Amino acid sequence: MSALATHAGPVTAVHASAYTIPADAPESDGTFAWDQTTLVVVEVEGAGERGLGYTYGDASIGAIATGVLAKAVEGVDALDTGAAHAKADAALRNIGRTGPGAMALSALDVALHDLKARVLGIPLWRMLAAVRDRVPIYGSGGFTSYDNGQLHDQLAGWVGEGIARVKIKVGRDPDRDEHRLDVARAAIGDGVELMVDANGAYDRRQAILWAERYAARGVGWFEEPVTSDDPRGMALVRDRAPGGIEIAAGEYVWREPDALGLIDAVDVLQVDVTRCGGITTALRIDALARARSMPTSIHCAPALSAHAGAAMVTLRHLEYFHDHVRIERMLFDGVAEVGEGGVLVPPADRPGLGLELKHAAAERYRA
Repeated sequence: MSALATHAGPVTAVHASAYTIPADAPESDGTFAWDQTTLVVVEVEGAGERGLGYTYGDASIGAIATGVLAKAVEGVDALDTGAAHAKADAALRNIGRTGPGAMALSALDVALHDLKARVLGIPLWRMLAAVRDRVPIYGSGGFTSYDNGQLHDQLAGWVGEGIARVKIKVGRDPDRDEHRLDVARAAIGDGVELMVDANGAYDRRQAILWAERYAARGVGWFEEPVTSDDPRGMALVRDRAPGGIEIAAGEYVWREPDALGLIDAVDVLQVDVTRCGGITTALRIDALARARSMPTSIHCAPALSAHAGAAMVTLRHLEYFHDHVRIERMLFDGVAEVGEGGVLVPPADRPGLGLELKHAAAERYRA
């Protein structure tokens, strides 16, 4: 493509496919249990290239992407990701900009950015004006369904890879949680940061009590102590929690107003690139956080999210979530491995995300 070209060619088609992958063991957290995960892949064609994005959710998300969203973006130039996002966002008015609509928009937006970077022949993270070339991660899993051996081995494995922080699920059976913290600490040693995620399992008073107990056991991160639908309660827990523990939430931020609703209630604002509206919205939320001098953390989908994380000024780290790491390695070529110091290094030698769907391997899981 000529360096002086102002048009690459229009987006000509949007495709979607869904794949349901069984978990490698029963999994649960403070408020939910599952034994499988569905990956929804969105691919866009234009300017002689094909871009890829994805989200994790119900297979029905794909129909939104190939329906009203495809109609909105087809014909938009492949370089005009901002215009395409705006048109797709507007097309969701009567469907809803939250939930499945937001997930479809997110996958599409990532695919459009991947397409643009492939047209330009550069890695996506470089196209986004990256502020770093490696993204710190934390190991995440530690499901409440795990026995002591499973919990110990998973956490110790991450530390063995050089990851300096790990997170476990809590809140399903509080009577077991202090023992589980002891198992976790024995697995990781004293020099690794220990984090917990309640997934909204507690009420306000319970969360304040457990914040004190967690802090006393050296936990420095308490995620979703109460439901994110209760920002006043979240703020109360943050204000009453001991000084050594941070309150975090944001994985269900579907759009910018949701981020504003939580930004005054937490110490660290989380962002999910595959839920919030894609790379376009994630970078806007980064700007909101920067205006408040607040750190952010990216939730899940590490192979994709590392590119956005490289461009987020406020980013502290990215969640290296067990299920998503496993699925991305199974179904994509080009997934980055953990680098020295517990980081993901987005590929510098491949355009776009640097990912290719393994169509043959994925077909057996098609939903």
